Order: sequence, then C-alpha cells, then structure tokens
Amino acid sequence: MVDDTWSSALHRLWQAASRAEEVSALADDVYAPLLATPGVHLVVGTRWEDPQILRYMRALRAGSDSPVITATARSVPEAAVREPGDEPVVTRIPVAGLDDAGWPEAELLRRTPGATFVVCTFRLDHRGWASLGVGVDASADVAAVEGRLAQAVDVIVACHTGIIQRGREARRGADDALLAEASLQMDSSLDVEETLRRVARIAVPAVAEGALVHLLRSEGPEFVAATHVSVQHRRALEEIGRENPWLAALLARRGEDEDTVFLSGPELDGSPFADTAEATEATEATEATEGDGDGARPGAAGGDRHSTVISVSTLRARDRVVGSITFVYQRPEARLPDKAFLRSLATRAALSIDNALLYELRRHAVLSLQEHLLPSQLPVTDQWDLSASYEVGDPMLDVGGDFYDAVPRPDGSIALLIGDVCGRGAEAAALTGLARHTLRTLLEQGTDPGTALSRLNRALRQERASRFLTAVVATLAPQADGTALLTTCSAGHPSPLVLRSDGTVSEVLTGGLLLGVLDDVSYESHEEHIGPGDTVVLFTDGLTESREAGGAFFESILPVRLAALRGFDAAHIAESLTQQAKAYRASGQDDIALLVARWTGVPPGADLLPHPLQLVRTAR
Repeated sequence: MVDDTWSSALHRLWQAASRAEEVSALADDVYAPLLATPGVHLVVGTRWEDPQILRYMRALRAGSDSPVITATARSVPEAAVREPGDEPVVTRIPVAGLDDAGWPEAELLRRTPGATFVVCTFRLDHRGWASLGVGVDASADVAAVEGRLAQAVDVIVACHTGIIQRGREARRGADDALLAEASLQMDSSLDVEETLRRVARIAVPAVAEGALVHLLRSEGPEFVAATHVSVQHRRALEEIGRENPWLAALLARRGEDEDTVFLSGPELDGSPFADTAEATEATEATEATEGDGDGARPGAAGGDRHSTVISVSTLRARDRVVGSITFVYQRPEARLPDKAFLRSLATRAALSIDNALLYELRRHAVLSLQEHLLPSQLPVTDQWDLSASYEVGDPMLDVGGDFYDAVPRPDGSIALLIGDVCGRGAEAAALTGLARHTLRTLLEQGTDPGTALSRLNRALRQERASRFLTAVVATLAPQADGTALLTTCSAGHPSPLVLRSDGTVSEVLTGGLLLGVLDDVSYESHEEHIGPGDTVVLFTDGLTESREAGGAFFESILPVRLAALRGFDAAHIAESLTQQAKAYRASGQDDIALLVARWTGVPPGADLLPHPLQLVRTAR
C-alpha cells in the first residue's frame, strides 16, 4: 500500500524515469500510485505495434500485489481505430459499452460492475502506440483521474524519448568508433583484394550478419570477398557472389546510383535471400540432416527467425564507381544501420579501395619500367654460369637506380657490369638507362673497362646530369690453362667478392672516383685469375647496407654467408643472398641488385675462340 500523495509519487516517477533503460521498468511506479487514487479499482496498460498488433497487456487490480501480464503478438484489426495521433487522447467509456473485438481490456474491466474506463492513448514512436487506463466506480473524481493519467503518460513518453535519444547517442558513438577502426584497418593495406576482404570482415557482425564485396571491372561486377557470422552461410554467400544471376542483375541495375537501397519482403522474391516458408522448411531439413552443410541459404532460416533484409551501397571515389558492398541482415528493424552510416562506411571503403587500385597501377607501371631498365636475358655458354637478382626496397615504388648487365665481347670474354644511380624516380631512371646502354655498347665493341667508364663519365658531364652514379665493370677472359683472367675497374662502387672453390672469400681491391662529378677522370684496372668453380659476386650497396635492429650492417656477415654457399650454382647464390639480406634488415629501403658469375673453366689447350651463345631469362 502506497501512502504518498500523488505529488510525491509523481516526483518519484520522474526520478525513476531518468534512470530507466526500458519503459517497462516504470510499471510499479505508475500502477501503484494510480491504483491508490480514490475510486480506482484496476489499472491496465497495453503496447501496440503498428495500428493493430497487440504486443502485451499488463493489469494490476486493487488488493493484489501481482500484476496480470499477457504477452502476445496477435492481430486485433478493430483496435486500429483507437490509434492516436501525435498528441495523447483521454477518453471516458462505460465498461458495459466496450466491444471485446477492439478492447482486449474489456474482460478484466467487467469484473467491476457499473465501472467506467478512463483511458489515455498515446504514441511512443513511429512503430506503434500504447494506452494507459483505469477502471473507476461512481465514487471517483473522474476529472482528477484524467489529470493523473495525463501526467503519468507525460513521464512515460519523456522516458521513452530519453531512452531513444541515449540509444542514438550510444549508437552514434559506436558507429563513429567503428568507422574510425574501419579506416585504420582498410588503409593499412595497399593490396586491392586484401582491402576488399577487410571491408567485408570489419562489417560483420558489427553492421550486418553477412557482407559481399564486388569490384567494378570493364566487363561488369567482379566478386572479390564475402563473410558471414555462420561458416555455412559464408560459403553460400561466396557462391551467390560469384554466380547468382539475381544479384548480378541487381548490381548491374544499380549502376552509378550513389544512394544506399534497402530490400526486404516481396522485393526479395526470386532472390537467394527470399524468406519463403518452403525455403525455410527446406533449409531447416537440410541443417537437421546434414549439419554444417554447404547448401544453406543465407538469411533463410536462423536461430532468431528475423526476416532477411539486404542493402546495397555503391562504392564511389574520385568521381568514379569502384565497386559495391551488399550487406545481409537477420536482425530486428531497430538494429538496422541508417543510410547515413552506410554512406560514410561506403565512402571510406571506396577511398581505400581506390588508393589500393592506384597503387596497383603504379606498381605495375614501375615494375614494367624497371624491367626495361634491366636485361631480360643473360648470355650463357659452357664456360660460365650467370644469374642475377633484383629486390625492390622502396615501399612507395619509385623507380630505383640500380642496374646490371652481362655483355659478350668479340674476343670471347664476357663483361659484367653493375651500377647505382643516386636517388630514385624518373630522373634516376633516365640516368640508369643512359649508363647501362652506354656501357653495354662500348663493352660489346671491345672497349676495355677503364676506358668505358671514362667515356660514360664524359657523357654524363656533357648531359649536365644532376646526379652522380657508381659502377663497376669486370671482364672474364678464358685462359689456355683453364682459368679466367678477371679484370675489374670500379668508379666508387662496392668492391666485388670472389668465392673460391675451396670456400674462401676475398675482396677485389679496386677503387675510383664517382661518375658524373669531374670532367676528366681515368680509371685503373685490377687483374687476378680465377679457377674453375670460383664465383664472382657483384652487388649494389642495398645488399651491404641492410641493417638489423641492433645497428649492424649485413656487410659485416656477408663473407660468412657467401662462404656458406660454396658449391651452389649462380642462381641459388644470387637468390639466397638477396633473401638473407631482406630478412636481416630491420631498416633500410634501398633496392638490392646482384650479378653472379660462376666460372666453369675450359680444358687446357682447348680452342679459346668465342663459343656459341644462348640466352637465358634473368631473375628480377
């Protein structure tokens, strides 16, 4: 029994409303004070979805501590006429005049003969309405009762509005956090397909139960990624994304439409997402007999039994469409994302995908240009084993200035050259092409290494090149005793290494001024003999300057690592050293170029005229 005055009860009701997370939590603070009003015998409230779907009814009678609660979802068509407008409506109706067809409260009210039903109907939100009423006898002050009902309804409506507002603010905060995380995740990869897969994974289950992502190609939408909270549904979504004609037609119709579209109910008829009774029963039968099978239809039957809704958002960046993202929902309408959020997510996804696409185009262009700056093939005879390796170190993919080549010479010798232009980019690429082709032409004509480097230096000075470069040229000339004469000339480049057949490693001691710095420069050559099985290794400073986290350079362990490769062919040595340096470095982004020549030797007294040449493709 509540002894407080109505004013105190109303104050307590407002306090409860400020803390409530659900309107139903106010029931005790509403029903008991109303029931304590003189002349009131019954308090009853109803909650309706749409005009005529009764969701529940709650009643409390005088002298009882336990309310009668009827939870239902039945249709009451005649109740549609009771639906209020925007403002609450208070009505007095004799209980004897209530029609059961439109008043589910009538059965409870008739237990009080001669009573009057005073009821206030009001709208809570766009999805439905509610009523709060009391059964009174002749002793009641009906006007006072009406006033109390109106005040109680004001608190209920304010409470519901506050709950919705707090929910929106919480959801907005969660959406903002999700969008921020999505941007970080998507921007952390420059691979197109990985970016698309991340778009799908980020959205499930936070945004939807399933997602499909398509990339727009010249021939139409191309499926790239799909995910779902259910493994079996994910496999089904992947199949739908690749092969389903209904979805393909939908995406084609969408074209460049920027607005997100939601589809549900009859709009999904004929689609793999349609919620038909037959499809649901078939899916349930399949799941019961086959377990986690591959044939489940996404959204057709789930534990929550919510109808399937899909949304399609166009991914547009820099005034062009790059793809689309389709979300599959199996959740209440209240938990569906709004279009503004989906547009924001689509915009961020589109920019990340577009950046990845632009990066991919640039990477292909750079690699194509890099290929034209390097030889596509290396010459091979039975006298030497040649191989090369090239590793791009710059994550921004500017064209590097490293180059190499192997040039057969008229006297039967072979010239090896390797160099490095200072810097990266278009200017470095231009100098790279000039340096490699100049040296190749001169060496093919039989020019000695020192003269070839001097003439290249002169050409650079005449062209007023703004960058310098380093290079080393080594010739291998077969000798009658089965050895080869190694003649090396360097212009400020790291010294080549020689791996002897017995496993020892030595450095070819030679030096010279950088190319492109002074006008008149001459270069001296160093000569030594190498025997069968010996290997000459030329490289750029990207190999030696790879640095580990502790600060040590790969140069310090290069001789040991090279010695460990004794007995291997040139291809294995080149690739192994490149990968070891790449794995070793924690810092440093320079390109790595290697040119490896293993001398196989010639029998003593053999003809030393030039041998027939064949070409083998070089590794890049």
